[in-house]
Amino acid sequence: QVQLVESGGGLVQPGGSLRLSCAACGSFRSIRAMGWYRQAPGKQRELVATASAGSTNYVDSVLGRFTISRDNAKNTVYLQMNSLKPEDTAVYYCNADVRAYSALGYEGYWGPGTEVPVSS
Repeated sequence: QVQLVESGGGLVQPGGSLRLSCAACGSFRSIRAMGWYRQAPGKQRELVATASAGSTNYVDSVLGRFTISRDNAKNTVYLQMNSLKPEDTAVYYCNADVRAYSALGYEGYWGPGTEVPVSS
């Protein structure tokens, strides 16, 4: 069984910083890509950043402000968010492509989401 456990969300003022963490817990063979998505009120879920095989990818709106990183030994992905803006307000979801021991391939798993309100 695989679970993604997120932490680090919370209220932050515009211009502030926040660091999200997501740990993959349980028993599994390997993890391929890990990333972060977000869903703002009334909008569709969108990709924020992904990290896979040494490469990273970001949505244009967070370039230069957000940094994704992984600690493969801990099966954990981080999202460092700086210079936060009100438009970054959303529920942030962790996503990981995980191969369970019983599986033939990789499956996508989601965390429950963590709220990040950016407001003064």
